[in-house]
Amino acid sequence: MPLEDATLSTGIELADVRIKVADTVGLRILRWAPTGDSMDALRSASPFLLVHGLASNARLWEGVGRRLAEAGRFVAAVDLRGHGHSDKPESGYDFATVAADLRALIGGLGPGFERPVLAGQSWGASVVLDFAVRYPDRARGIVLVDGGLTDLRDAFPTWDVCWERLAPPELVGLPLSSVEGYLRSAHPDWPEEGFEGSLGNFEIRPDRTIAPWLSREHHKAILEAMWGQPTADLWRSLRVPALIVPVDGGENDWTAAKRTGSEAALAAVAPAGVEVRVRWFKGDHDIHAQRPAELTEAILTVDREGLFSGAPAS
Repeated sequence: MPLEDATLSTGIELADVRIKVADTVGLRILRWAPTGDSMDALRSASPFLLVHGLASNARLWEGVGRRLAEAGRFVAAVDLRGHGHSDKPESGYDFATVAADLRALIGGLGPGFERPVLAGQSWGASVVLDFAVRYPDRARGIVLVDGGLTDLRDAFPTWDVCWERLAPPELVGLPLSSVEGYLRSAHPDWPEEGFEGSLGNFEIRPDRTIAPWLSREHHKAILEAMWGQPTADLWRSLRVPALIVPVDGGENDWTAAKRTGSEAALAAVAPAGVEVRVRWFKGDHDIHAQRPAELTEAILTVDREGLFSGAPAS
């Protein structure tokens, strides 16, 4: 169910709203804002727009969003098209359309959000990287959480093999109790809001079974767009500052690929003088759900140090 608007015990105002970004597409937004402070006082601080990963939803960002607001920032997290409680059109799952959705969304968020820092996790990291290249004047900077560093073409020899390996499991009709039990056993160190956010990936039916909000067809369309995205070209074209937050999941090929990708990203932006910092975490791919306090502090630290205070590089 959508969250109810509320003033949280920490003095943070939470709103669950919808914003229209195209003729037939409205996106569900969670918004956090400090109470008791004037709009003018907050306008100079970086606002944040939080973007989820593939088949995920805005609620995975709850721990980070609330803490950013406690630090005096305007924050919004979005259910992208096809996901969560947003509309699910039959088309528009390519990067250009998703970026255009975000551009329209920023325009609809109102005063305080004119030029946010965009933070994305996994596929969401690729989305915000693509957005910043297309619309550098609309982003103060980007935060890439365990994504935006590697290409699917480097991991799989063909698109057919990629889809075979990464196609989502058939989850429609599974008992909610089984899904919740799996999440809790697989992630014993997650805070409660991380579990609640993960369950937000699913429609919970009256018979207490689940179905993913993102359809299999739309999941495939997004993966196919990722298959065609040249990450190295995006880094060479980036002109806004970035914080890269890769996750070390152990000594495996994926962690090694992220190390190589981080080094390549730093080299790609160097000729243009774009500032990019890297902050490694150890933990799960959904580090924003697992360790929201530490991730928030990493983001606020570079923001306080001025990473996101400049204009786009020319």
